[in-house]
Amino acid sequence: MQDKPTNELNAQLKEKKIDEFDSYIKENCSYMADDKRAFYYYVTDVLKKKGIKLHDVYVSADVSESYGSKIVRMEKHTRNRDMIIRLCLAGHFSTDEMNRALKLYGFSELYSKNARDVILILMINDREFDIYEINEKLQSKGYEPLKSD
Repeated sequence: MQDKPTNELNAQLKEKKIDEFDSYIKENCSYMADDKRAFYYYVTDVLKKKGIKLHDVYVSADVSESYGSKIVRMEKHTRNRDMIIRLCLAGHFSTDEMNRALKLYGFSELYSKNARDVILILMINDREFDIYEINEKLQSKGYEPLKSD
């Protein structure tokens, strides 16, 4: 099943009244975000499209499989935005994909007015996903490396 674009759903809603809520939900339930699971579904979908296994993501992100799995499945919530960035880098997420993942998890997107985030954006644009290389670049420019939990 293909995802329905948000702008298409928004256009539908402009023509709906509150008494049409139940029929709207029934018609579009497969496109609705489940706050607890949306991050997991999104990340696994992106990885599937890229042919990358979660196990390989955990290894590349330098996080244990048991802990990484709990984070991805949202069984354990991290307050560490860098952890989600590390997982996304390990999954070779584009900037847009990473921003959506961060947002779904409850964090702010990469911000073009934040110099540290700019380094991350530029390295992703250059298809550099190696966390050690990225940390080296961050530190060489005077910024904190990506932290793990």
